[in-house]
Amino acid sequence: MTALGVAVAGAVGVLARYLISAPLGEGALLWTTAAINILGSFLLGLLAASAVGGEGLRAVLGVGFLGGFTTFSAFSVQTLDQLQADRPGRALAYVAISVALGVGAAAVGWYVARS
Repeated sequence: MTALGVAVAGAVGVLARYLISAPLGEGALLWTTAAINILGSFLLGLLAASAVGGEGLRAVLGVGFLGGFTTFSAFSVQTLDQLQADRPGRALAYVAISVALGVGAAAVGWYVARS
């Protein structure tokens, strides 16, 4: 049942992202995405640090809804987890690798699609 809840909540998260960004148009997409990522990070931070619900509900809200809304929130909280565990080098490496390789992979995909 949890898997079904995660799937449904993920669809709701994706729909929420669309409904927020679509009316604003393509010109606002960059800043809308940034705002959604920041909001999702805040909400996942709240969820991760709270004792709300059991494991199933937390999966539905965190992996499902917020995962559909933005995966950047997971990136942010995982970085914070490394800092909280007193592993700043690992956190920095995770951020640097994720950003550099993520942008690099997007560039390669862009290039492949354009050629």
